[in-house]
Amino acid sequence: MDNLLSIVTFLPLLGALILALFLRGDDEAAQRNAKWVALWATAATFVFSIFILTGFDASNTGFQFVEEHTWLMGLTYKMGVDGISVLFVMLTTFLMPLVIASCWGVTHRVKEYMIAFLLLETLMLGVFCALDMVLFYLFFEAGLIPMFLIIGIWGGANRIYASFKFFLYTFLGSVLMLVAMVTMYIEAGTTDIPTLLSFEFDSAVLDLFGFHILGGLQTLLFLAFFASFAVKMPMWPVHTWLPDAHVQAPTAGSVVLAAILLKMGGYGFLRFSLPMFPVGSEILSPLVLWMSAIAIVYTSLVALVQEDMKKLIAYSSVAHMGFVTMGIFAANQQGVDGAIFQMISHGFISGALFLCVGVIYDRMHTRDIDAYGGLVNRMPAYALVFMFFTMANVGLPGTSGFVGEFLTIIGVFQVNTWVAMVAATGVILSAGYALWLYRRVVMGDLIKESLKTITDMTRLERAIFAPLVVMTLLLGIYPSLVTDIIGPSVSALVQNYDVAVSAFDAAAQTAEIAAH
Repeated sequence: MDNLLSIVTFLPLLGALILALFLRGDDEAAQRNAKWVALWATAATFVFSIFILTGFDASNTGFQFVEEHTWLMGLTYKMGVDGISVLFVMLTTFLMPLVIASCWGVTHRVKEYMIAFLLLETLMLGVFCALDMVLFYLFFEAGLIPMFLIIGIWGGANRIYASFKFFLYTFLGSVLMLVAMVTMYIEAGTTDIPTLLSFEFDSAVLDLFGFHILGGLQTLLFLAFFASFAVKMPMWPVHTWLPDAHVQAPTAGSVVLAAILLKMGGYGFLRFSLPMFPVGSEILSPLVLWMSAIAIVYTSLVALVQEDMKKLIAYSSVAHMGFVTMGIFAANQQGVDGAIFQMISHGFISGALFLCVGVIYDRMHTRDIDAYGGLVNRMPAYALVFMFFTMANVGLPGTSGFVGEFLTIIGVFQVNTWVAMVAATGVILSAGYALWLYRRVVMGDLIKESLKTITDMTRLERAIFAPLVVMTLLLGIYPSLVTDIIGPSVSALVQNYDVAVSAFDAAAQTAEIAAH
């Protein structure tokens, strides 16, 4: 099918336009129609995305389903997917119908709420499919706007502060990336990503204001992109916007933020940092590895003392993203495979955990852990689902959470055993905060009067969780569903990285010998 990627990317936008142009009023019927239009638009997007997956050739390490058109002023519209990006497209299209279904109880400005999520889906898909640097940047930055509105309009009591903090952190980081992109265009004469992947940026020692920059231009470009992607992940110590954003965002907003938006940072490292600036990545990888290990331990300890359920799960997300950056900058097959697997797995597990919080928040209108206790007595189905995703978040073997963490630790162990040992303690700490949360919320006697009439999950809520349970189990038992698709592309990425680094090392040794 021609233009399949464009159809998948812009179908949610079509749904948003239908809502904006043809739906009038804010009565109950109009609200219901808005939800159905959004649900059908996201479901149709998922159906079309299945054609991408079934037509994808995993053995081909190049870009597939490529579309290219010239815009005004010579700008290029170029889309395509490879083994690394195709699964992020599938993750996005799979989760968005569930996100829309979770919004069924929303009654405030429903049409605008649905439009914001449909726009956000188009922009997120655009990030994963863009093969032109300018196009990537436009999608990457524009995605801030609907998320800013979702938090700022439909969020909690402190939503204005959280939405501006989210916007300013992520936008300011991206300014440096824009400067780097302009520099790359001046150096390479193109914004075409496949061309830039094969372009060798200068890695000779650069004398800048009296400082000798090892790795030269590559190191500077790496740092500029790192500033943007590290905030997006988010990495310690630029992670502080995330807990505030999660706490104030509505449930559906938290799900999208944790399950998909954070993955853009990891995807950016894989698409730009490692393949385009291998020397800069190699020089700074020890710093990134230790930052990741610190993030895993520090944010896990912070999660242990949280009193707000959403904030605890938000800090848990930062810790799990630490495994992702650690695996990526191990720059070997197991590390990068594990990082991608962890991102896909985290999309299902963290999304489900925020939905678990949303289920009881809709009934009790509080996220305070101390407000609950003994829910298993009134909500056995909820207790079972919450326990399953709690254990998956801890990394229980048989769930997808185990595979990603195991692979990343193996990959990092080959590079730096100390980092691997420090990071492994995060697995123990995650069991501490996750089981402590579950114990306080679900187990024990039902002694609080306000909880004695609470009802178990509805059919709709069970239907939303069912696909997430299936995928978490399926990938835990049969991880090759992911690794077979990403493996060849990751292998090519790691091989090219090793060749570039080896060439730099050889040149550095030659220069050192000549100097002596």
